[in-house]
Amino acid sequence: MAHDSLNRFSIEDGSAHAIDEWLDWLTHEKRCSAHTIDAYCRDLVRFLDFSRDHLGYVPGLKDLGNLRTADFRSYLAFRVNEGLSRTSTARALSSLRNLFRFLERRGHIHNAAIGGIRTPKIPHSVPKALDKVEALGVVSSAGDLVAEAWIGKRDVAIVTLLYGCGLRIGEALALNRGQTADLRASGVLRIIGKGGKERLAPVLGVVANAIEDYLAACPYGLGGDDPLFIGARGKRLNAGIVQKNMRHLRALLGLAETATPHALRHSFATHLLSGGGDLRTIQELLGHASLSTTQRYTEVDAKRLNAVYHDSHPRARMKN
Repeated sequence: MAHDSLNRFSIEDGSAHAIDEWLDWLTHEKRCSAHTIDAYCRDLVRFLDFSRDHLGYVPGLKDLGNLRTADFRSYLAFRVNEGLSRTSTARALSSLRNLFRFLERRGHIHNAAIGGIRTPKIPHSVPKALDKVEALGVVSSAGDLVAEAWIGKRDVAIVTLLYGCGLRIGEALALNRGQTADLRASGVLRIIGKGGKERLAPVLGVVANAIEDYLAACPYGLGGDDPLFIGARGKRLNAGIVQKNMRHLRALLGLAETATPHALRHSFATHLLSGGGDLRTIQELLGHASLSTTQRYTEVDAKRLNAVYHDSHPRARMKN
C-alpha cells in the first residue's frame, strides 16, 4: 500500500491498486501536503474499518460501488455514537467523496448514493486571535523557558516569524537556511504553502533581526540546504516542540487555550485588518486560495469596520 496506516487492512487487490492510484494522484497531481494525505488516509481507514464490520466482510471495489444511501447514513450515525465532532465528520465525508469521484473518473466504480448524503452542518467559528499586548508578550517571553541561550533565541525567532509574517507552523519549519541568506537585502521570504502554492512574504526588520540573532548563536554550522530551525541534536525542528513551548507560554502568561502557534497567524491577519489592511492583500499574504476564507477575519474586527463605514461613506455622513 502507498500509506502505512492502510497496511493493517486485508484489502482486496483491486481496491488496493485503486487506492494507490488515488493517493498517487493526491500527492503528485493535486500536490496535497503530507498532513492532508495523512488526514485522508485516517478517514479512509476509519471508513474501511466500519464497512468491514457493517458488511461482515472486507469490501472490494464492487462492494464500494454497491453501497446504498442507508450504508453511508449508518457510517455517519456510527461517527456520532463515537462522539466525533461534526467538523471531523464533514471532513471525513469530503475525503470519501473525493475518493469516489476519483474512482468514477478512472472507470473503477460508480456510486450515486454518496452524492445524496448531506454534509453535517458545521458550527460557525471565527479565528481565535491574541490581542496585540498578548501577541507581543509571547514574542518577548518565548526565550525565557529554556536554559540554553541559542535555543531561547531560536524560539524567539520562530514566534516572531509566525506573528510577523503570518506563516503556518509547517511553513516556518520547512524553511532552509539558504532561503534566508539574503533576507536583509531582499526583504522577502519565498514560501511554499498548501498544495505547493508559492507566495512571497514581506519580512519586517524585527523578524530579520530575530533570525540573524538566532543563527549567530546557533552552535551548528548550517549550509544552504540545511534546516533553518533545528532541535538540540541538530535535526529539523518538530512542530510538536513549538506547540509544547506555546503551552508553557500560555501558563506563564495566563493566556487562553486557544493561544496556539496557529493563533499567531490569526493575530497577524487580525491586526493587519484592524490597522487598515485590505482583504485582498491579506489574502495574498496568508496564501488563502479563496477570499471567503480571509473574510472570516472581518468578523473579529466587525466593530472597527462598522465605525470606518460610518466615518467614511458619503451616505453614512449625510444627516437624515
